[in-house]
Amino acid sequence: MALKPDHASRPLWVAPDGHIFLEAFSPVYKHAQDFLVAISEPVCRPERIHEYKLTAYSLYAAVSVGLQTADIIEYLKRLSKTNLPRGIEEFIRLCTVSYGKLKLVLKQNRYFVETTHPDVMQTLLKDDVVSQCRLRFEEQAPMTTTDIGEKGATFAGQKPAVEGADGDGETAVDKQRIPQDIFDFYDKIDRDDDEDNPDQKQTVTFEVKQDMIEILQKRCIELEFPLLAEYDFRHDQHNPDINLDLKPNTTHRPYQEKSLRKMFGNGRARSGIIVLPCGAGKTLVGVTACCTVRKRCIVLCNSGVSVEQWRSQFKMWSTADDGMVCRFTADSKDKPGANAGVCITTYNMIAHTQKRSWEAERIMEWLKGQEWGLMVLDEVHTIPAKMFRKVLTIVNAHCKLGLTATLVREDDKIQDLNFLIGPKLYEANWMELQNKGYLARVQCAEVWCPMSAEFYREYLEIKSRKQLLLYVMNPNKIRALEFLVKFHERRNDKIIVFCDNVFALIKTAKQMNKPYIFGPTSQNERLQILQNFQHNPRLNTIFVSKVADTSFDLPEANVLIQISSQGGSRRQEAQRLGRILRPKKGMIAEEYNAFFYSLVSQDTTEMFFARRRQRFLVNQGYSYKVITRLAGMEDETLKLSTKEDQLELLRAVMQASDADADVERIAGDSKDGAKVQMSRKVGNMASLSGADDAVYKEMKGRGRAAASKGDGKQHVLFKKLKR
Repeated sequence: MALKPDHASRPLWVAPDGHIFLEAFSPVYKHAQDFLVAISEPVCRPERIHEYKLTAYSLYAAVSVGLQTADIIEYLKRLSKTNLPRGIEEFIRLCTVSYGKLKLVLKQNRYFVETTHPDVMQTLLKDDVVSQCRLRFEEQAPMTTTDIGEKGATFAGQKPAVEGADGDGETAVDKQRIPQDIFDFYDKIDRDDDEDNPDQKQTVTFEVKQDMIEILQKRCIELEFPLLAEYDFRHDQHNPDINLDLKPNTTHRPYQEKSLRKMFGNGRARSGIIVLPCGAGKTLVGVTACCTVRKRCIVLCNSGVSVEQWRSQFKMWSTADDGMVCRFTADSKDKPGANAGVCITTYNMIAHTQKRSWEAERIMEWLKGQEWGLMVLDEVHTIPAKMFRKVLTIVNAHCKLGLTATLVREDDKIQDLNFLIGPKLYEANWMELQNKGYLARVQCAEVWCPMSAEFYREYLEIKSRKQLLLYVMNPNKIRALEFLVKFHERRNDKIIVFCDNVFALIKTAKQMNKPYIFGPTSQNERLQILQNFQHNPRLNTIFVSKVADTSFDLPEANVLIQISSQGGSRRQEAQRLGRILRPKKGMIAEEYNAFFYSLVSQDTTEMFFARRRQRFLVNQGYSYKVITRLAGMEDETLKLSTKEDQLELLRAVMQASDADADVERIAGDSKDGAKVQMSRKVGNMASLSGADDAVYKEMKGRGRAAASKGDGKQHVLFKKLKR
């Protein structure tokens, strides 16, 4: 590949296989990074050299935010150190030539496919799958409408499709080093979409069957005619506006404004996904989107705790009051009032398929009967699960906004979000936000703990699930945990200890005399522990299970220690790091103001899982420091120091059942996202009748009504009664 004469001033290497390498030290780095985030997928972004990859989905996202095929190719040529490989140019043309020609529109609770290209519609309807998705009426004639596009007001002073350098600007010396053609073309790029043309266009449409929308969207992507979902909310006369605005004192960070400009770029609301790190203010982005659309909005979360946090954020940042925001959870079923404009609920409540209570049934009827302007999906990476994806067809919404910090899954379903929700609109760079002070500066460390001889002998001999319990309860790991807790408590740090295994969680927490939170912990006890942790200087350490992976907001925490995890889940590793990513006050002078320890038993399968878990964070630019010896540990008085104590612990571990060796199971753990129906917990006689109502679980009965169906599973006593 021949280099251009001024290659030193150009920041990109474009490889023939679609991988693009960006020099992060280039003076034109800001412009190039914004452009690459718009057209490609980040692969790895360490300090000096970033790697991206062109994919069909990333180019689909680029076209959806207004970039044209010719502009993408031309600007990529100008940024590249070499001539653009011919295969890359052909790939870009192939992927973008047919994008943006079809739209999925919701009108009066009915879905239509619209296009201004009749030839595209003819091609589409010839496909057997698309033809089956079409809703036919014998008396219905081919429908045409007139679409008058008007360029509406934009969010926060809309700029061209590829934003600038966050207002940083380059020095005069830098500008002399940058080829002029890069600046000239950068200023030329503008969103000049066909829909913004005030000329009248004839739009051909057909209606879609409600239960086949997902099939249609997937098929259209396969046919290379992806459906764009846009909502012209400013000219929607059918749905009334709600009285919802941001408070005057609400301020946005530059990256939050940039992500919102991607969504509201042409005066309409685009469906898509915004990826921001944990602690970077995703909730404020969602609240601002609701206030911009000003139509009825529904927010879907993954837990009741998250619902309460979203409700408090709406009241903090917007003019919404208790009458406007209603909750729909197992514990809180607010009756929708006349001015109810925002509904916050969970995926489980909407996707619940079994018999509901009378009150829940009435609220579900109300939810289904509304035409929602915006659907905000928190932790959107959970949507591809079989149970959760149902919510997209149960509730009708003009526009869908997905929010997540970790757009990864260990299965192959993450790509489904491109047709379930829409393209990725924006993704922030974790390291840049950390360097600018928007996130805490975290030191990641992996502490290697050698297995004790007795534990390792049993680990090698046993071939059951109890192997997990042996390397989690490794005495050297427990002693390292105790040492780190004592060390950071002397610094007055706030420490969260994560342990997925409930047996190890309870035993270790009791041994160290610390409070713990896991699935069966009641809501009142949970809130009491968290409030003590936040405000009581005598309580600096709490133990938690995987229930705290998400929607667990503790800005004071600055140390996280992980002793047990869920296999090789990259998402869980990143979500746990997010618990301490909130920017820290009063610690500016220190190089690192937050610490993430992952304790690993040496020479076990836990080391293999640890490597897999770290991949996502390493690709974001984080590095793990390996610690094989904790300095000063031998001088500390720790438990489990004697052989007798270690053997006593081994006996307790070997007496545990196989069920104790499993990690905790919570709702949504299974691959299809189904709710787990069983859990072990301490209860009383009232619990047997469901009096504690800890989990929303309305089961279909198996009394006479079920027996009368003749399913052949009646107990012998019921058969006698029936006779």
